[in-house]
Amino acid sequence: MRRSFLILIAVFVFAGSLLGQDIDKLPSITVSGTAEVLIQPDEVVFSLDFTKLNKDLQLARKQNDESVAKMLELARRFSIPAKDIKTDNISVEMKYTSIRDPKKRIFDEDGDEVGTKIFKGYEVSKSVTVRLTNISKFEEFFGEILNTGITEVSSVKFETSKLRENKDKARDMAMKAAREKAVALAGAIDQTIGKAIRITEGNVPNTSFSNLSANAMSNIRADGTGVAVSEALATFAPGAIKVEATVTVVFILN
Repeated sequence: MRRSFLILIAVFVFAGSLLGQDIDKLPSITVSGTAEVLIQPDEVVFSLDFTKLNKDLQLARKQNDESVAKMLELARRFSIPAKDIKTDNISVEMKYTSIRDPKKRIFDEDGDEVGTKIFKGYEVSKSVTVRLTNISKFEEFFGEILNTGITEVSSVKFETSKLRENKDKARDMAMKAAREKAVALAGAIDQTIGKAIRITEGNVPNTSFSNLSANAMSNIRADGTGVAVSEALATFAPGAIKVEATVTVVFILN
């Protein structure tokens, strides 16, 4: 019985390989279809960094904790649920600076002048990611973030909670576009298309657009007196999110 079962599997595998060879020999037409869907974002994700430097490690940790606590309290005031707030583990790094003295030059083993190593303090860092689903509160919330003692806004990303359904929509549109192209190409030589015998989906990243450039984002950092914010923020507004899909389809050519 077991031997018969193994023989049956072997027959199916062999038949499958023959079918694959036969398909490759069929007259066919290969086309690609692309479609995009533009949607308005309905949520925004902030990636924030809190960094404090002090020669007293405990004081540096305390200052960092106080700033993060202000951020978490702000999130609660805007009714942001705990599941939309992510706090990474704290990191501590010893920071040094180098001072060169022309009267007492110091070199490393490679012969490069390094100077005297001076301890600056302990750098305590923690990052917080917050998802705001009430996008109408964006400007108010962002303004409040800058008052929490934040060090840097790493990124502000506008997203959509309806990404999956729009991906499906774009994929359907891409398939229809591929079929229409195949019909048109075959019709130009007085032929028609049959069933699709192979479909391959391409990998297209989603992109979002806003009028805040990457250079402007890099300017949202803390300085000695507070947070320096680029003037571009004054006109900041969410743009559209482009969801794209691309497919390659092989049709039988009649």
